[in-house]
Amino acid sequence: MALIEDNRDVSSGSGKTSVGALLEMPFAYLGRRVIHWINTLGSAAIFLVTAVLKTFSARQIPKVVQQIYYIGAMSTTIIMLVSLFTGMVLGLQSYHALVKFGSQGAVGTLVSLSLIRELGPVLTAIMITARAGSAMAAEIGIQRITEQVDALKTMRIDPFSYIISPRITAAVISFPLLTTVFDMIGMIGGYISSVVLMGLNAGVFIHSIQAYVDMKDLTDGFVKSIVFAVIVATVCCYQGYYVHRRQDSKGAKAVGLATTSAVVVSCVLILIADYVVTSLLIL
Repeated sequence: MALIEDNRDVSSGSGKTSVGALLEMPFAYLGRRVIHWINTLGSAAIFLVTAVLKTFSARQIPKVVQQIYYIGAMSTTIIMLVSLFTGMVLGLQSYHALVKFGSQGAVGTLVSLSLIRELGPVLTAIMITARAGSAMAAEIGIQRITEQVDALKTMRIDPFSYIISPRITAAVISFPLLTTVFDMIGMIGGYISSVVLMGLNAGVFIHSIQAYVDMKDLTDGFVKSIVFAVIVATVCCYQGYYVHRRQDSKGAKAVGLATTSAVVVSCVLILIADYVVTSLLIL
């Protein structure tokens, strides 16, 4: 009888232990993910600081110019196309919303401020991420898995100075310029939809822009574009440079997953940073 009672106690104790382990599993998984995210954030911050410290070199100027052409000039067409239709839709929706209150004269103000303060920097950053950011992550990832990065180290060439720093510098230069293009073409699109198509007075549209858009609005948009440039360049270069550390895959598949992660993480961080920077600029 005593042996049977002991066996029952042991079985009941193991049952309690298994139930406790099952209850702890979600918290343990969440804790591991949070620790992993914090470690990755710290590693990316060190990655960015290292790249910035190795930026100031005259030998990098040709590489920076090459990356400005690739990130900036090659993205101009898609930026202009997206901004034109964004402005047209924004002008059309603004006109239909404001005409109900007899305030259609404020269409120009609404279109311009929406583009300059919000839509211009955000959509420009997302489009550059989709076009140039993904290519950066894939290119650097291929250089890593084909041991080209190790070859640079063998030749005593710093990979950060040769690969990473020019891309971050070019992104910081290109993002504000492309944001300016987005804002200008977007306002032209708003003019087309509200003035040409809907019949709003052209003078009223232009005057509302001149009267209510000031330098602070432009400065806030440029600050956002610079922050987004640093985020996109850092995330995409980081994902490609450390593609060999991925645990889920190796080789070409790892490059594909790193490219996908770079685009997704960049877009999410752009939206988060947009809220944070907007809150700081409003204060």
